[in-house]
Amino acid sequence: MPSKKQEVCSQEQSSDPSLRGSAGSELNPPAENVKVAESTEEAQLKPAGAFPVVGIGASAGGLRAFEAFLSGIPPEVEPGMAFVMVQHLAPDHKSILTDLIRRYTKMQVFEVEDGMVVQPNCCYIIPPNHDMAFLNGSLQLLEPSLPRGQRLPIDFFFRSLALDQCEQAIGIILSGTGSDGTLGVRAIKGEGGMVMVQSCETTEYDGMPRSALATGLVDYELAPEAMAVQLLAYVKRRSERTLPRTDAPPTKTENTLNKIFVLLRSQSGHDFSQYKSSTIYRRIERRMAILQISTIEQYLKYLQHSTAEVGLLFRDLLIGVTSFFRDPEAFEALEESIIPVVCAGKPAGSVIRAWVPGCSTGEEAYSIAILLQEKLERMKQNYLIQVFATDIDSQAILAARAASYPSSIANDVTAERLARFFTLEQDGSSYRIHKQIRDLVVFSEQNLIRDPPFSKLDLISCRNLLIYMGGELQKKVIPIFHYALKPGGVLFLGTAETVGEFNNLFAALDRKSKVYERMDDVRGSLRTAAGHVSLAALSRDIAASSAFGKKTAPEKVSLRELTEKAILEEIAPIGALVNAQGAVLYLQGRTGMFLEPTPGEAVASNILKMAREGLRGELSAALHQAVSSGEVVRSSNVRVKTNSHFSLVNLSVHPVTPSAGKTGEPPLYLILLEEAPSPAPAEPPKRSRKATDSGELESRIATLTQELRAKDEYLASTTEELETSNEELKSSNEEMQSVNEELQSTNEELETSKEELQSVNEELATLNSELQIKISDLTRLNNDMNNLLAGTGIGTVFVDHQLRILRFTPGVNTIINLISTDVGRPVSHIASNLMNYNSLTADVRSVLQTLVPKQMDVRTHDGKWYSMRIQPYRTLENVIEGAVITFVEITDRQQNQLDESDKS
Repeated sequence: MPSKKQEVCSQEQSSDPSLRGSAGSELNPPAENVKVAESTEEAQLKPAGAFPVVGIGASAGGLRAFEAFLSGIPPEVEPGMAFVMVQHLAPDHKSILTDLIRRYTKMQVFEVEDGMVVQPNCCYIIPPNHDMAFLNGSLQLLEPSLPRGQRLPIDFFFRSLALDQCEQAIGIILSGTGSDGTLGVRAIKGEGGMVMVQSCETTEYDGMPRSALATGLVDYELAPEAMAVQLLAYVKRRSERTLPRTDAPPTKTENTLNKIFVLLRSQSGHDFSQYKSSTIYRRIERRMAILQISTIEQYLKYLQHSTAEVGLLFRDLLIGVTSFFRDPEAFEALEESIIPVVCAGKPAGSVIRAWVPGCSTGEEAYSIAILLQEKLERMKQNYLIQVFATDIDSQAILAARAASYPSSIANDVTAERLARFFTLEQDGSSYRIHKQIRDLVVFSEQNLIRDPPFSKLDLISCRNLLIYMGGELQKKVIPIFHYALKPGGVLFLGTAETVGEFNNLFAALDRKSKVYERMDDVRGSLRTAAGHVSLAALSRDIAASSAFGKKTAPEKVSLRELTEKAILEEIAPIGALVNAQGAVLYLQGRTGMFLEPTPGEAVASNILKMAREGLRGELSAALHQAVSSGEVVRSSNVRVKTNSHFSLVNLSVHPVTPSAGKTGEPPLYLILLEEAPSPAPAEPPKRSRKATDSGELESRIATLTQELRAKDEYLASTTEELETSNEELKSSNEEMQSVNEELQSTNEELETSKEELQSVNEELATLNSELQIKISDLTRLNNDMNNLLAGTGIGTVFVDHQLRILRFTPGVNTIINLISTDVGRPVSHIASNLMNYNSLTADVRSVLQTLVPKQMDVRTHDGKWYSMRIQPYRTLENVIEGAVITFVEITDRQQNQLDESDKS
């Protein structure tokens, strides 16, 4: 069911002097060379959107301006344009507007019929008692759904024109009363169109032009005679498309565009480089057409020399289409399905927090506040509502805080809500939102990408903002929303927006209305948990390493230890204490014969890498066997190359038992190297040469077989050791990754805490700013009231229900002896200068009980007469909070009465 809308001044046909009279008496016949067509079949058909469509809105006095405008438009325009005139007409009179317009143009002029296709170089006039919309290049007539005086046909047509024609739409506002057309202007600008307004100095009625100009979205403010020239120049320049139409611009254009982004960022502080390039192109192209600039390079030079143009471009880039309860079906789903979920399970007195980023002029934020307030009233719960609304446009924030909107919002807000939450201003041109709703919404200037977000939110409504952002920017925004919402919080997006690839962060509650519920980041939680375990393990390893490598203070060596050390140096074999990986922990004796540093970069000492040729294989196999079995492993007569000859070495690996009482320590191994005694030379038996050669061959084969077996064992142990090392490296790598993720998680938590503190600080700063404004207003009002009361000279005393003095004016001091410290004392405790009157307290109580004012004449001791009046003190909500006692001096009147009585 369509909502009602308020039209303050509907201009009837008979109220405009130019429309009075009959067709035969005042109308001149059309010129001979003007062809009056009865249909559009004679015109060459062109597809919708192939030419600009100019919507012209006017009411009182607008006809003369329209005639002056049309007189400057040639009958054939290249590229062609169509003109559609929407004027407030009396519904019960036959319109002669079409015949009047034909006098001033050679174009074909039609009174619109339902479904008429719009063609270039033609003019179309709305018929009486109809609303009109633009759809797919045709004009659709609708029966008015609202009573006379409440219709807003210009807004209705402009909004449909913007949706259908996008940047090809052009809106012109001429003379008229009220605010019809203001919301239509915003819609046309939001789609990239152009808006002209008649200069207020040339209008007969400036209500509509001033209301449109107040939006700050008007491109030209001109006299009607100058509009035609400017319009033709704009359309011609706009038809010369100099910018690419895709998201992949040529390098030269892209470089120029980047320089424009630099200028915007340097002046406004905001970066548009990641916004959709197609949108940026359209807005820049529109500014170029307005300024009559041919190339983007010339426009860049103009920007460099005009800071005002940078600001205008910035404003153009921020223009968005918004209205109260936009997309009624989506808001109906929000009201019926989502808000109950947000409010469910909350204890009494809790806070419902919502955030509307990109709030523009505040319509969406106030819509959500109204829905929440209605829900709480139905639930009869005492919840606190906080709606945070942010935008990077400071002017839009100021307009949102003012909470004043044109009367044409009646087209979007139901009559019931208008009556409950809005107040119509005295001049009837605008509605103001009630203070009850205004206090629920906090507006602040904020950059969604750069500034810290709000946190612990129940609802985020970000509708039709992501569509202007590029893919990379959207990937940054969605996780911000996930962070800002509470678990189970709701994200409300526009009809053409989704969460994209972040299905792990949000679950769809209503895909049609684009409502999503926040999910926990399970993978992130697992990473955090794994990181905590790894960090603890790493801490233990670091502590153990530190304890192992700790140096103790040198102690005095005993004679026993000195003797044992000397004996060991003389008779003990060469030894090394290592761990299971071969890392050297302690060396005993002169090891140079068997061990040597490895070439290359200095690394931690590992005995396997330090072993000389011939020893490495046996040593690796023996150590690996000892680690596996836990038993002593021996290997005799190992041939080790030392300098230019080989030496025989007996090798043994001994597991070392940990110290008593200490468990959990890594096992250690003692490697002993001892020179093997050389075999005594024995006189060989006399054999034949053949036998000797055979014996030497067998001995050689046996030696080679033994060496091959040793090599095989060495290779097997090396392979096992390599596999073990690989597993350990993998484990270490996973552990380091877990530690890295834990550190990243910790860093994110710190950043989150910092951003949350900044968000809280920003909220407090915003609230403090609003409170300062309210305090300033209250102080000014209090000063005005005090000066007003003091200036009247009327003595006034304010008392509460207990007859305690709340405040008083200086004029009462001569009647009742009051000083500043008497505030708060009962009035009965104060001495008065009144003669023969002691019932003040009783009279005040009587007034408070009956609510009937009392008035009497009283006299003071100094002979002055006063008219004393006692009446209830009522608040704006009609609540009685005490009484007001006033004293008006009437001495002169009493004296005159006495004189007249004496004369008589």
